[in-house]
Amino acid sequence: MEDTTREKIEILLKGQRNYFSSHQTKNVDFRIESLTKFKAAILKYESKISDALYTDLRKSYEEAYMTEISIVLQEIDNHLKNLRRWVKPKRAKTPIYLFPSSSKTIYEPLGIALIFAPWNYPFQLLMNSLVGAISAGCCVILKPSPYTPTVAKVMEELIQSAFESQYIGIVQGGRKVNEILFHQRFDIIFFTGSPAVGRVVMKAAAENLTPVVLELGGKSPCIVDADTNIDIAAKRIAWGKTINAGQSCIAPDYLFAHHSIKKKLIEKIATNLQKMYGTNIKLSPYYPRIVNQQAVERLQKLMLHGKIVFGGEVDINEKYLSPTIIDDVKTEFPVMQEEIFGPILPVLTFKYIQEVLDYVNANEKPLAFYYFGSNANAKDVFAKTTSGGGCINDTMLHITNHDLPFGGVGNSGMGKYHGHESFLAFSNSRGIVNSPTWLDLPLKYAPFNNFKLLKKFI
Repeated sequence: MEDTTREKIEILLKGQRNYFSSHQTKNVDFRIESLTKFKAAILKYESKISDALYTDLRKSYEEAYMTEISIVLQEIDNHLKNLRRWVKPKRAKTPIYLFPSSSKTIYEPLGIALIFAPWNYPFQLLMNSLVGAISAGCCVILKPSPYTPTVAKVMEELIQSAFESQYIGIVQGGRKVNEILFHQRFDIIFFTGSPAVGRVVMKAAAENLTPVVLELGGKSPCIVDADTNIDIAAKRIAWGKTINAGQSCIAPDYLFAHHSIKKKLIEKIATNLQKMYGTNIKLSPYYPRIVNQQAVERLQKLMLHGKIVFGGEVDINEKYLSPTIIDDVKTEFPVMQEEIFGPILPVLTFKYIQEVLDYVNANEKPLAFYYFGSNANAKDVFAKTTSGGGCINDTMLHITNHDLPFGGVGNSGMGKYHGHESFLAFSNSRGIVNSPTWLDLPLKYAPFNNFKLLKKFI
């Protein structure tokens, strides 16, 4: 697939500027019609999308639908249900000193949006953010990842079948195309990827003071306390760690297990992995592959320290790395120094919960945080830590609730989306005071003869 040239990008951007200036995208009926077209196109291309996800990542149809296609369809339905209410001006309280004025907030589209998506959930992460941009009334340029070229090509066909490029366009390519895009002026940049590239995006956006939403990643901790239901915890951790072969920004990155239950927990996680994928996991139709051979080699190096108690099988040519549990892990090991982004689960032990919280708080703020234990203890644990989101007695499920804001904090990102938050992310909230002319109180004007009276109201 050829890279989109600078000339084509500049023509595309100019066309979108002109189209946005026509104000057509601000019409709520137009937005609803666009969302309806978008949903119809996804349903039409569903089999092509799932086939492409299998080609690039070996995702089964079931996983592709559950973690990619259905999430976007649900997001569209949520926006179709609520958009007319979201776009209405919101009346605001007006203080007495502004009498007889009234106040309201109106929501207008930011303008031309640039949306970058990574390769791990190439359909969901590009198209889900697009839903919010459409709802807000923006024009959009989409930039999929070149590391999943089959999915990128199908998405290009889907978008072109549903929308004119002057409204929603898509460009293809790698870092050179990214550099071209960084030198263009947009009204918002929405980026999902690593913190390292997020810094590059933010630096480029700063040239034009372009607002950004950065959905990044990091090391999301998972804590299993002594009073947990071990059977449930083991099953849910095994699931969260191996969905998409662990290539999820909110996957449980490492596990802190209470010393009294660690051995039993590890055994049950291993048992559940075999229940899900069979004794020969490589042959399972439900276990995906790592994105490329370079990623497998990187992950393989992370398994050199500690004791592998389950898995550890690697086939670089097949881009296969089995679910792997590593015990006897120390915090200075390489596997604890970078986001794993693969099916490797390092296990550490704790006796007192405070030592775990001290470790988590001493490191970068994570995108997700998972705690297995009593609700009473969970309340205290979450009060003493921070993260973009999280779960109590489960993993990853918060991303599926469209009524929850999703996003990072600190090194794991800035800005939120999903549901109403997506609409707000691509909107300018504009505060308006409407002052009638039938009464004009003199208190605010010089020479302030009644300033003592004015002070009583302000």
